[in-house]
Amino acid sequence: MNIRLSDHFTYRRLLRFVLPSIGMMLVTSVYSIVDGFFVSNFVGKNAFAAVNLVMPVLMALGSFGFMIGTGGSALVAKTLGEGDRALANRIFTMLIRVILLAGVACSVLGFLFMRPIALALGASEAILEDCVLYGRILLISNTPFMLLNAFQSFFVTAEKPSLGLAVTALAGGGNMVLDFLFIYVLRMGLFGAAVATALSEYLGGIVCLCYFARPNTSLLRFVKTDMEARPIGQACFNGSSEMLSSLSSSFVGILYNLQLIRLAAENGIAAYGVLMYVNFVFMACFIGYAMGSAPVVSFHYGAGNHAELKSLFRKSLAVVCTAGVAMTAAAILLAEPLARLFVGYDAELMALTVNGLRYYSLSFLLSGFNIFGSAFFTALNNGPVSALISFSRTMVLEVAAILILPKLFGIDGVWLAVVVADGITLLLTSGLLLAYRKKYRYA
Repeated sequence: MNIRLSDHFTYRRLLRFVLPSIGMMLVTSVYSIVDGFFVSNFVGKNAFAAVNLVMPVLMALGSFGFMIGTGGSALVAKTLGEGDRALANRIFTMLIRVILLAGVACSVLGFLFMRPIALALGASEAILEDCVLYGRILLISNTPFMLLNAFQSFFVTAEKPSLGLAVTALAGGGNMVLDFLFIYVLRMGLFGAAVATALSEYLGGIVCLCYFARPNTSLLRFVKTDMEARPIGQACFNGSSEMLSSLSSSFVGILYNLQLIRLAAENGIAAYGVLMYVNFVFMACFIGYAMGSAPVVSFHYGAGNHAELKSLFRKSLAVVCTAGVAMTAAAILLAEPLARLFVGYDAELMALTVNGLRYYSLSFLLSGFNIFGSAFFTALNNGPVSALISFSRTMVLEVAAILILPKLFGIDGVWLAVVVADGITLLLTSGLLLAYRKKYRYA
């Protein structure tokens, strides 16, 4: 069944349309999870700690592509809804050029300053060289990583979410195979893990570029165009909330690591790494749903179809609520087997991880609403409100919780920080959705 942005979306049609986006996000999360599994079990917990210490910086540098993808796809989908396909393709082409330029610049700067960055993150002598090695290799593939982040959204806008899933699965599958070959078979250690991820990112990025560079059956393709400041600025401004959210998450991850180094040394960082892998998978479902539904919201907003906008809003709240309950229950019940998968070789580390995961998993009940609320306002081309939700959730509330709660509850306070932050942010998100319902007529 070929689903178009202009269709009426029942629950079944909506879920069918967003499932490829959820799949794309799940496969994307495989990059770090597979590295973590092989590094932890076949290289050692110090190398595992090094990967998790430097990962927030790598994710932050790649967040520019996520900003262009979310903000740009909302603008492109709105333009398509207004009936101007030629302009939509010109905007799309400009934005990909911007990513290519920004990716190279970030890679060069990050590569040069990787060692002082690792030291600033709190890397001890035991893991410093591993941090530098892993970080520099991944920075070489930063540009295709940005492209993959952006194309996840643009494939949905192009009405080809399944193709986007196939490309992401190709890259993710390549990563798994190369990790097995380089780490388990050839015993290349952390170097092999980094090279495997870098090669898989290049594979995915190049395939995406080739598809849109040629005539295709989607709504989008590269065309000849000059660079124009206004649409680029609009896309960046509109997607700033998603970039801010990614940057904030990276900064928060750094704070988590600093607190955990103080409270539990390298074991704390390793335990947090396992929590992040579980978080990647569950958040991928929420983010994938938000990413998949956003172009539909943008299209119907641009077309002035308020009845469909109301229907999408109601259905989305129901889907997010159901998923949140299911994920929270699953995380609590599966805490021990999930911890054993990554750190079962160390009893003390495993006990720390299981305890942390059971506290942290309570956030899954709340975070989906905040992620959807922020993405919903981005889809409506209201970047400032979207940014307010993202900024409040991470840079204000979660940072405050990370700094305060460990003083009251010790290491358990670290795990509870995200729960408290998401709970307070949910009040803000609910208030904003109520306040803007008449302006955008979605409820």
